Amino acid sequence: MSGFTHIDEQGRVRMVDVTHKKPSLRIAVAQGFISMTPATLENILNQSVKKGNVLETARIAGIMGAKRTSELIPMCHPLNITHIQIDFSPDKPRDAIKITARVRILDQTGDKSRAKKS
Repeated sequence: MSGFTHIDEQGRVRMVDVTHKKPSLRIAVAQGFISMTPATLENILNQSVKKGNVLETARIAGIMGAKRTSELIPMCHPLNITHIQIDFSPDKPRDAIKITARVRILDQTGDKSRAKKS
């Protein structure tokens, strides 16, 4: 079990101790596509959805979610997020919208070498 950073040699879950770590700049990027009907995509792009601007509402939700990461992921340390950027790119041939989220922090974090492996 010692291959997992959040599990000790006895198989017990633990929060990783980052006390000894120096603050470092970390950047995370996530991307995904939301597929929809062509009519829905047109309504979003034309801002003709009756409840308001769908993409700006989604941007706010993405920022709020990123800020609450440590509340949503059990063993995550509270993070000193320094920047969040959420971008939307319409993909009409696929009837989809590509979403790209970028988050930067300058903080004490986990093992940098492990992040590169996954």
